[in-house]
Amino acid sequence: MSQLEVATILQSLTELAASRLEKFDVFTSIPSTNTFLMSQPPPAVGQYRVAIADEQTAGRGRQSRRWISEPGAGLYLSVSYTFGPALRAPGGLTLATGVGVAGALESLDVTGIRLKWPNDIIALDGKLGGILTEMRSGASDGVTVVTGVGLNLEIPEHFDLGAESSWAPRAVGLRALVADPPGRERIAGALLESLCAAFVRFEQDGLESFLDEWSRRDWLQGKAVTVDLPDRQVTGTAAGVGNDGSLLVSTADGRVSVISGTIVTAGLAEQGQ
Repeated sequence: MSQLEVATILQSLTELAASRLEKFDVFTSIPSTNTFLMSQPPPAVGQYRVAIADEQTAGRGRQSRRWISEPGAGLYLSVSYTFGPALRAPGGLTLATGVGVAGALESLDVTGIRLKWPNDIIALDGKLGGILTEMRSGASDGVTVVTGVGLNLEIPEHFDLGAESSWAPRAVGLRALVADPPGRERIAGALLESLCAAFVRFEQDGLESFLDEWSRRDWLQGKAVTVDLPDRQVTGTAAGVGNDGSLLVSTADGRVSVISGTIVTAGLAEQGQ
């Protein structure tokens, strides 16, 4: 598969996204776009850098899980953005990014996109993609966050979701959703446009401004879930997300707010729960 054409991507950007772009790197193959940007100088406040690749040989998901990234099978894009020093509650940025990714795909007439707390893109009850958000040091006048987005375009034979298969029995590619999917440059351009707008909005208005859009796409809402925490498991029914980005779980002992945890099972809620 040929390398992505940067000029085509840049031509699709509006003034908001184009004026804030500081640097754009494209790779045929790279260990990890997130790792690359974490090693680069942070962009200036209000600016962003991009790394995009056809293949990642050491892609990472949440909690250091391996993200399978075969050549040509997906789109792997990371953005390093520097917020001002007064950034509020950066922990909710992953959820805001999810809303941005869903909006980008919907702008390309890809429908049926759902979001699973905290960082998965869902379609047809399978995993279409994932998000990895990492804070980095080195920006003395701001807060730099590197956000990686991986999307499955087509699913290779014998694809294995590995450790995440307990909640997502299969992976889904974009080609399963639309008969004639948009080209990778169009997808990349839409993602950059939407992510840049989401970062600006998040800095100005916080996570609260994204919660209604998240709730409309919340794949876990009403499902029976088991969440692994460092010291225990929580089992109950997913009841949305809080203003701080936490997962709300209704249990027999009351509502629990999960700031950081791993969904190990997710299914239909038991009747009456």
